[in-house]
This record gives sequence, structure tokens and C-alpha cells, in this order.
Amino acid sequence: MRIRSARTLPAAIAVAAAVTGSLSWAPTASAQSTEPTPSSTPRNAGEAETGGVAILKKDPGGDVLAGASFTLLDSAGKEAANGKTDAQGQLVFNDLTPGVYRLKEVTSGSPLHDTVDDQDVIVTPGADMPLTIVDPFKDASVLLKAKDDKTGKLLPGSTVNIGSGEKTILTLTTGSDGTASGKLPFNSRNGDFWVKQVKAPEGYEIHKPSKTFKAQPGDPVTVTTTNAKIPLPTEKPTDKPSDQPTPDTPTDEPSDRPTPVRPGKDEGTPEPSTVGAPASDETAPIAATPPSAGSLAHTGADATPWLIGGGGLLIVAGGGALFAARCRRTDSSTDDGSVES
Repeated sequence: MRIRSARTLPAAIAVAAAVTGSLSWAPTASAQSTEPTPSSTPRNAGEAETGGVAILKKDPGGDVLAGASFTLLDSAGKEAANGKTDAQGQLVFNDLTPGVYRLKEVTSGSPLHDTVDDQDVIVTPGADMPLTIVDPFKDASVLLKAKDDKTGKLLPGSTVNIGSGEKTILTLTTGSDGTASGKLPFNSRNGDFWVKQVKAPEGYEIHKPSKTFKAQPGDPVTVTTTNAKIPLPTEKPTDKPSDQPTPDTPTDEPSDRPTPVRPGKDEGTPEPSTVGAPASDETAPIAATPPSAGSLAHTGADATPWLIGGGGLLIVAGGGALFAARCRRTDSSTDDGSVES
């Protein structure tokens, strides 16, 4: 029992030194066992036990990564070990003095993956500390350009959202030079993305349709949006077809209002009714024929007084002629000697 405690004393001292951040060794008393130990190799009582670090390298998808390079620095900043992961993504540093080390990933060994930040590793005696390191995918570099669809001039103030599925990942707005840049993160080896403009440059119409693109981690991606100017009010068409008839447009619909007759243009106007003459000796008073309901109005002087005066003269003339004829008949009867009974 005394031999075992003597051998474990240096290990206890090493652990205490690791906690304080410095390593110091005190002389230890040697002890020999009174019983032979043929199965064990004789060791110096002052020799400290060593430890190690076992690294397993993966990516976010769970795939192991080979060729990743690591460097291990001691508490003084000096290189204590270095190496690369094998085909199984493993790397083991052995025979390390217990204490605190700084692990630095130099390269990821993959063009799609980025390195992780430096981290502290505590080495304990007699054990290999397991450490799993997950390298993230590299971000894609996105360059946004906004252009005039006619001149190609770069436009400031264009805002777009970039996303995947139903999630928006990145929002960019072009500056005074008409461009903007940003980093597009990845969670897989390939990505399908969409771009949608949410704000157009001043004086331009928004580009409503979305665009799509494919990219891999670390790719440079250029996204270009083109916008058309908002039409000015004077440029809008003014002679739009209308279903309403204009005042000068003739229509086939009948009108209830009579059309006024213009002087010199009496085509299609019915002639006034002719006054009939008496057919027998007994002359009837002549009256003007009233206009029909559908006739048009006359223009000029009214002829009714002249018609009445002419009719009166004809009556007087007819009566005188009748009276003269009767007188001639009476004279003829007297000359013949006839006697009326």
C-alpha cells in the first residue's frame, strides 16, 4: 500500500499544477517494494505520467473530414505537437505532459469548410482526452447590383431578401454606388436560394417576380436586379377607346326630337298640301289644311291670310256668274211668247 501511494504522488502534484497554470515538480522520496513484481517494468519514482488528446473531425452534416491540420501550443506558446486528420477524421497527440494547451486549427482540409476558433485543452495524466470538432461550412460571398433596365446605370436604394424555403437568410440594400455585399451562410454542401426585391429605387417600379439560384459553400455569387422607370403622367396614353359615343359621332338610334331644317337644305321635307278647287257650282268655303302630325315646321311668313282672301274672291266671282246665267234664261223665255201659267 505504501508503494502505490508513492507512485501516485507525482500525478497528484501535476494535476494541482495544471489548475494553477504552471508546472513545477518537487522531489519525491523513493520507495521500493519488498515483494517482487515480475509483471511490471521498473520505473523511476520521479517520472511523471503523460496524457494525450484524441481529435475527431466532422462537418455539420456528420461527415468525417480528412486532411484537417492542427497545432498544439503549450502554456508558453511553443509548439508541442502538430498533425493532420486521417481518412476517418481522427488525430491523436500522445505523450503530452499534463497541463493546459492551446489547440489551433490551421486548415480544414476542405474547400467547403471553414476552421474553428482556437480553444484550450486540458491534458490529464494517463488518459487521452476525446475532443470532437465540427467545422462549419464556408459562407458564400454575395454581391448585389441594381440596374436601370434601359441604360444599365447602377441604382441606389434597392432592397432585396435572400432566403431558402420559407426562411429569409440575408437582406441587402444597395448604397450610393448601386451595390451591396454580404455573407450567405450554409448548412449543407449545396443550397437552393431565392431572391426577392422588397423595395425599388426611387422613381422605379418594383421588380415583383422572384429569382432563384444554386450555390455551394465558399462560392462567389452575384445577384442583379433590373428596374423600369415609373411612367410620367404626360407619357400615359390619352386617347383610350371608350364605349360612350362622342357628340360628333353619328348613331343609328332614332331621336324623338325633330331635326331643324336649315335654309336651302329642304331635301326630304314633305311638300305642303295643295288647296283643292271647287268641283261644282256650289263652292264650299276653303280652309287651310292642317299639317300632319309628323310634318316638320315651316320657316318664313305664314300664307294663311292670303289663302282665305283668295277663297273669298273665288266665291264672289262664282256667285256673279251664276246670277248672270239665270238672267239670260229669263230673257229668252219672254221673247218666245210663252206664258207661264
